[in-house]
Amino acid sequence: MSTPARTAAKGQDADAPDPRRWMALIVASVATLMVVLDVSIVNIALPQAQSDLVMGDANRQWMITAYALAFGGLLLLGGRIADFAGRKRILVIGLLGFAAASMLGGLAPNPGTLFTARALQGDFAALLAPAALSLITVAFTDPKERAKAFGIFGAFQGGGGAVGLLLGGVLTEYAGWRWCMYINVPIALTVALAARPYVRESRAAGDRHYDLPGTLLVTGGLVALVYGFTQAADGGGWTAPATLILLAVAALLLSAFVLVERRTAHPLLPLRVVMERNRAGVFLANLLIGAGMFGMNLFMTYFLQVNLHYTPLQAGVAFLPFSVGIIAATTLGPPLVTRFGPKPLMVAGTSLATAGLLWLIRLDTASAYTGEVLPTQILVSVGVGLFFLAGPNVALSGVDPRDAGVAGAALTTSQQIGAALGPALLNTLYLAAVTGYLTPRTPAGGAASQALQLQGFLHGYRIAFIVAGALMATAVLALAVLVKTPKSPSAEPTTPAPAH
Repeated sequence: MSTPARTAAKGQDADAPDPRRWMALIVASVATLMVVLDVSIVNIALPQAQSDLVMGDANRQWMITAYALAFGGLLLLGGRIADFAGRKRILVIGLLGFAAASMLGGLAPNPGTLFTARALQGDFAALLAPAALSLITVAFTDPKERAKAFGIFGAFQGGGGAVGLLLGGVLTEYAGWRWCMYINVPIALTVALAARPYVRESRAAGDRHYDLPGTLLVTGGLVALVYGFTQAADGGGWTAPATLILLAVAALLLSAFVLVERRTAHPLLPLRVVMERNRAGVFLANLLIGAGMFGMNLFMTYFLQVNLHYTPLQAGVAFLPFSVGIIAATTLGPPLVTRFGPKPLMVAGTSLATAGLLWLIRLDTASAYTGEVLPTQILVSVGVGLFFLAGPNVALSGVDPRDAGVAGAALTTSQQIGAALGPALLNTLYLAAVTGYLTPRTPAGGAASQALQLQGFLHGYRIAFIVAGALMATAVLALAVLVKTPKSPSAEPTTPAPAH
């Protein structure tokens, strides 16, 4: 087991508390705030970006998926690189790289360049996010101070989603969607400059081993899987040769990843971490919840801006109850974990989110924000907030100290993989539903044609929301079957690791 080794400033005791640790906390918090903020900003900007770059419906989800795939696929490797190469150094590299990728995205002349920029953002986010979290862990050694620091860190992340929605609406409406990319540049450069005087370098001692084969296999397998979904949506269908080949390649690469992780001496993801029953249940549920939640947000954005004719700013404001619900559940819910135990809370919360998604089956031409969208946002946000609150207690409980870091990272990774797969799968099913609805119907032209198209969109949304609800329901089943109820629900829970 490796031991932490710190690089202190000249004349400073390496084991003494860092006198600049609170400023370092602000630097790390703002760095990861940018990562969270970027997701919600892009969600609001997507309809305008699609129109501006003439982005096809089958490919538009790559603006979300490319980022989530890169972030989720490389997060475990990024954490290990940060530990051994120097957490401060990797934080700064991640910030500078994120700024460059954001500039590229803002200048993108076509969808391919934009998707590449989003993937690069995910790559550098996978470096800076674990580096920032590790820096806080190392800087705050006193348990009380560390708990306070993680509380501040969590508040930044919780507020990031709400700030991103408002900022995305303002920038998209008044400056254009490209500024949703450009805004990261001054933030990243400012934080990188602040890191130099305020953040103390630290790194882990021991042998440096990076599981590059495992990283390439899991990332390649996930990319092939999403490409398979996209190919099915792009006119080929599920039985087209190209679709079947891509799905077969995905299965082959992901199977090979499991074999490599079983045999390598230094695995990217030790299988003992995910094979423990309780942890496996939470990881699987986290993946399914991420898929359903991010898929819901994708189509909710289009429903608000296309069917209800909301401006980007109005859409951003309309999404705020979703962020508020998650913040409220995670802030006010800790006593519930102690009183009822984590499993009942996770099952109840995920069931609530399932009911919220299935509420959207009622969508029709008369649907409005207050009747359909707002109740769904409240139910889903409070439900997933309860899961996010209780899930880490189960996923990190009883984990071997040598696996604590990788278990926390795997929890975030599972959600990011869901965030990549969910929108891709649901977008494929949405397009098939819209095509199936419109093909046998012949519009009369003019306003009648537009009305028919909006009806087709509504039909596609309903199918997507039904499948998203089914994903949430499967998460409920996974939690109910796999997670064992603790003997003492009032037992003190472990400190949850912040999730992005």
